[in-house]
Amino acid sequence: MTTAPIGIFDSGVGGLTVARAVSQLLPRESVLYIGDTARSPYGPKPIADVRRYGLEILDTLVEQGVKMLVIACNTASAALLRDARERYDVPVVEVIGPAVRTAVATTRNGRIGVIGTAGTIGSGVYQDMFGVDPRLEVFAQACPRFVDFVEAGITDTPDVLRVAEEYLAPLRHAGVDTVVLGCTHYPFLEGAISYVMGQGVSLVSSDTETAKDVYRQLVSRDLLAGPDAEPTHVYEATGASADDFLRLADRLMGRGVSAVRLVQTGAIDLPKGIS
Repeated sequence: MTTAPIGIFDSGVGGLTVARAVSQLLPRESVLYIGDTARSPYGPKPIADVRRYGLEILDTLVEQGVKMLVIACNTASAALLRDARERYDVPVVEVIGPAVRTAVATTRNGRIGVIGTAGTIGSGVYQDMFGVDPRLEVFAQACPRFVDFVEAGITDTPDVLRVAEEYLAPLRHAGVDTVVLGCTHYPFLEGAISYVMGQGVSLVSSDTETAKDVYRQLVSRDLLAGPDAEPTHVYEATGASADDFLRLADRLMGRGVSAVRLVQTGAIDLPKGIS
């Protein structure tokens, strides 16, 4: 057992869905979250840049003594997961595998849709993971404006619904019965996505599935915090305006800052390069 925090990393605020799910499932665990708001969004950026940015953040988390790393960003997971698992001694959990396993178990007709950033969809990582099962047909759709909406705190306007209808039309036409929300920002738009896809389509969200994987990893490695642990939740941003990050995080998480026991935040200095 150890009281060291779980380190969670995302390109911005989207990974807060994972942090929220982890805290709900593991209320005694401390969390150290870093959102790379200075360089968000990752989706349109070259994979090499995403890899470099992500490893810088993960290095920072490891230096601060986390007991586990959670890459709460689909684009970063696709770009650097193998590097991270070779680079660090602590366990590394990502958001793609857990969602894929749940989608396979959920689908009834074998037709699965995946939505994500341009970087995630372009990497083909979901298509490759689903492709090992010949019974499945996978339909992938990039939804780049979804991240812009979430980062701006816009989740329930007519514009969101209109864009969702445009992006999701190919998946509806394909007759998918399961859709993977392949970006941790997207659960904040689950209302619009569910409305457009219809009640007969199951949505698989990477936040809750990743939290379950975190639980399994902590138990199997005897890393759970003890019953007397007093958890702290620390949220940091790389951007200059931590206040903007906090206001948006508070709004998107749907509860007061005090409810997530915020103890510290602020812009952090990142290394100029990686070793």
